[in-house]
Amino acid sequence: MIGVVQCVVLDCPEPRALATFYQGVLGGEVDRPDPRWSVDDDWATLHVEGGPVLCFQRVAEYVAPEWPDPRRPQQFHLDVGVEDLGVARAEVLRLGGTSLDDSHEAWSVFADPAGHPFCLVRE
Repeated sequence: MIGVVQCVVLDCPEPRALATFYQGVLGGEVDRPDPRWSVDDDWATLHVEGGPVLCFQRVAEYVAPEWPDPRRPQQFHLDVGVEDLGVARAEVLRLGGTSLDDSHEAWSVFADPAGHPFCLVRE
């Protein structure tokens, strides 16, 4: 095991509004203080009982998916919390992942073998 799911991140045009929508659906607390990240106009969170944290990330010029049109696919990614980012990076590459951005000290972006992006985030 490399790490644990830290959160699920959904791209959107208005992070806090979408977090509030999902709060109405799932309950939970919007933008609860959490040492793993900070919230601002571009990032909102929803902590729910019994599940991973949902995070909402502003994307400039957001284009919504159109189900089931594969030309406009679903848009989200996993953040995987890891203790040792260097070890986790190496293991993901060994398993067949592709590095997309490893220029940050606290996190790296990878693609899985099918091309889906995910992040390794130092806990």
